[in-house]
Order: sequence, then structure tokens, then C-alpha cells
Amino acid sequence: MKDEAGLARNEHAARPAGVGAGRAFAWMLVVTGAVGLLAAWVITLDKFKLLQDPGFTPGCSLNPVVSCGSIMKSEQAAVFGFPNPMLGLVTYGMVVAIGAGLLAGARHRRWYWLGLNAGTLFGVGFCTWLMQQSLYEINALCLWCCSAWIATLVMFWYVTAHTVRNGLLPAPRAVRGFLDEFPWVPPVLHTGIIGMLILTRWWDFWTG
Repeated sequence: MKDEAGLARNEHAARPAGVGAGRAFAWMLVVTGAVGLLAAWVITLDKFKLLQDPGFTPGCSLNPVVSCGSIMKSEQAAVFGFPNPMLGLVTYGMVVAIGAGLLAGARHRRWYWLGLNAGTLFGVGFCTWLMQQSLYEINALCLWCCSAWIATLVMFWYVTAHTVRNGLLPAPRAVRGFLDEFPWVPPVLHTGIIGMLILTRWWDFWTG
């Protein structure tokens, strides 16, 4: 009995703890995190230039609709009391670090994956609010912001698919099977909805 108990303990100790991820998923986190980080970095630099020179025009201000300067000067650009891209510098940097860790073979426990899922959910919710404000209150678009929106929703849907497939997030069998077979469908549909909203919001401008 003692030998069997010792063997069981050894087998448990040899078994890797936590859940890892494939290289494609890890690279997805690195790439989307890098895109968001780049967008946050460029917007932060332009924000500093705008503070130094109120007449400064960001390079992505191309026309009355695609006008990054209008976004940066809005109240929504600092909803937490500091410029929004400063939050992105931290959070997107964390995503890049997590992806790099997974590429190196890291394995994480359930609470870690659910924490990442919750963080990306917050990101999607925040980006959705910013999108609504941009389209219907500020009446302008920022190309770097749009890049961050897309990167965030892609990482959210793929992280959600990963947690559901591995049984970390409870879901019906049909949902698990769908996300296992077609994890790309939700982010494609989500991106398409954003594209249609932008297209219809300024339809006269795009077609004029």
C-alpha cells in the first residue's frame, strides 16, 4: 500500500500542472498585444505633442471623419483621469508577455486563464464603449484606436475559445464543439459588425 501511495504521488508530481497553449495561440497573443501596444504608444506620443502644441495635427488626421486629433481632445480620451493609451501600454504589454511565456512552454492554472479572460472581456467592453462614443458622440475615427479595437476583440474571442475548449470556462457541449472547430468565426463576425457600423455611420461621406 505504501509503494502504491508513493507511486501515485510520484505520478502526480511528474504530471505538469496547469494548462498550456499551442504556438499559434501564443503567437496570436504576441501579435495582437503588439498591435495594441504600438497603437497605445503612437497615441501617447501624439498626446504629448498635442499638450506641447495645441495646434499640432496628428499624422492619422486625414479628413473630417478620420481625425485622431478630435479623439485625443475629447473628454472620453481620459475617462479614468489619465490618457486612455497609458492603460493600453500596461495591459497590451502584459498580453505580449503572456504570449511570450506560452511560447517558452509556460502552463497556467485555471484562475490565471479566467483572469486573462476577464481582462480581455473588460477590454472588449471598454473598446465597445469607446467605439460608440467615437461614432455617435465625438463623430470622428482614430485609425490607431480602430487597430486597438480589432486586436482586443480578436484576443478576447480566442482566449474565450481556449478556456471553453479546455473546460476552464463551463459551456454547453455544442458551444464547446463550435469554438473548438470554428474559433475564427466570432472575431470575424464581430469585426464585420464594427465595419458595417462605421460604413453606415458615414455612408454619405464614403460614397460622396
